[in-house]
Amino acid sequence: MRKIVFIGSGAIATAIGDVLAQKNKDEIYLLSIEDEVVEMINTMHVNTLYFPKCKLNENLKATTDKNVLKEANVIFLAIPSTAVVGYLQENKDYINPTALIVNLAKGFGCGDQIIPDSIKSFIFNPFMTLKGPSFAREIINRQDTGLTAATTDETLYKIITDVFDDTPIRTDFTTDVTGVEYASILKNIYAIVIGIVDANFDSANLRSIFLTKALNEMRRLVITFGGENSTMYRYCGFGDFSLTALNDMSRNRTLGLLIGKGFFNNCMSDSVVLEGRIAVDIFYQKLIDNQIEMANYPLMSELYHVLNDRNYPTRNFIKNILKN
Repeated sequence: MRKIVFIGSGAIATAIGDVLAQKNKDEIYLLSIEDEVVEMINTMHVNTLYFPKCKLNENLKATTDKNVLKEANVIFLAIPSTAVVGYLQENKDYINPTALIVNLAKGFGCGDQIIPDSIKSFIFNPFMTLKGPSFAREIINRQDTGLTAATTDETLYKIITDVFDDTPIRTDFTTDVTGVEYASILKNIYAIVIGIVDANFDSANLRSIFLTKALNEMRRLVITFGGENSTMYRYCGFGDFSLTALNDMSRNRTLGLLIGKGFFNNCMSDSVVLEGRIAVDIFYQKLIDNQIEMANYPLMSELYHVLNDRNYPTRNFIKNILKN
């Protein structure tokens, strides 16, 4: 049996781990830093922090012992993107050097670098990124879910298809690791935009205008920073963007709805640290540093001012973009 370890015991780790545990073909572990979560999962087979009414499969195990990484065949990174690089640097000696590392985190790694670029100087394992429209609650309820697997070594794709065989999780494949990473970050930014639009106008026509503009900006940005055009038409691209932008379970869409309703008219608290808000500042600066004309990205530019300019009149957000 393979040993599959999820670094993290949050919603996505618990959901995918539970799906894989049901197969009873591999050893599935959640590596947690919380003793109470480990106790809950191992004795009561629940994780009430995320799924209070859901009974977990008894084959799903949890541990706080990092030595489990030394024997892992597949390691899923299922912690916030801002924590991934630091965690791997601190614990690299525990990681089995032959294990396939699969990145589930959606966000930048170190500074303005994507996670694969941030870790390539000290992690030399086989690497894959796995992104797509994947609400954890639907995964744990066994709803069909599509994810894009990206790796420069095509032979690794067989491993992940075998891991998810006989589960509701389906995959498509690309070698465009860079494009998949950027697409997974950008969808959070543009979900905020759609939230602002929907908060101001319950208009299907207007929403369609902004969905089109957003998809085109995302596509151009993916290509600008080294990705491929076709990536935007995979699960990780249009699929993840549509899920995040149009469903109220999305935290970034919800942030947009709150902004559009005027909840942050004076100043947005620094405690609002959702992926999309962080990514806007990073992308905006990347465009400036690369001397890229901001007029080509009116949604990104206008959203930056919404989030950073005190007393920005959000009622002008839509009007300003439609001028372009």
